[in-house]
Amino acid sequence: MTPTSATSDTELLRQMRNGTTAAFQQLYQRHQGPLYRFSLLRCGSGDTAADVVQEVFMGLLTDSFKFDPLRGMLPNFLFGVARKLILKHEHPGRRFDSLSDGADGGDDDGAPEPVCEAAEPLARMLSDELAEQVRQALALLPPHYRDPIILYEMHDLSYQEIADICQIDIGTVRSRLSRARAALSRRLAAHRPAAHFAA
Repeated sequence: MTPTSATSDTELLRQMRNGTTAAFQQLYQRHQGPLYRFSLLRCGSGDTAADVVQEVFMGLLTDSFKFDPLRGMLPNFLFGVARKLILKHEHPGRRFDSLSDGADGGDDDGAPEPVCEAAEPLARMLSDELAEQVRQALALLPPHYRDPIILYEMHDLSYQEIADICQIDIGTVRSRLSRARAALSRRLAAHRPAAHFAA
C-alpha cells in the first residue's frame, strides 16, 4: 500500500519499519516543519534546530526512541524528544534563569519566514519587524517558560499535551504560560505602536 497524506502516523510508522522509504518521507514531510519551528524558537539557532530535527528523525528511523502509539500521539512524542535534545545542547547554568534575567538567545540565521505575496512592502516590513521582535523576546525567556508558550501559542497544543511533553503537571503549565505571557508583554510593550499585540 502506497502511503498518502491521509495515511495515519501509526500506519506510516508500521510501513517505515517494514522498509517502505516513502512512509518515512511522508512522516518527515508531515512533521519536519513544526519540529523545526519549535526547535528554532526554542534554541534561537537555525543550525542547532536543523541538527535537532535530523537527530529526531534518525532516532525515529532507527527506533531508538521507542515510540509507543498506545501512550500518545506521534507529534507530541516528537516535540518531547526535540525538547530533550535541545536541553542537552543548552548550557546547564541557563536552564533555570529567572524571568528578570536576560539570556541571549541568538539570532535566526536564514530561517524562512512565511510572507503574504499580496501584502504591501511596508506591511510586510512591519510584519517581519514584529516577528523578529517576538523571536527576540522569546529568546530572552528562560527555557522552562519558552517551551509551554511556544507549544501553546504557536502549535495549538492543549495544557495536557504540553504537560506530557514537558513532563510537568497542568498547574505548572498554566503558571508558566501566565508568567511567560506577562514577560513577553512587558518586553514587547516598548515596540508596540498604536496596534496591539495579541498574546
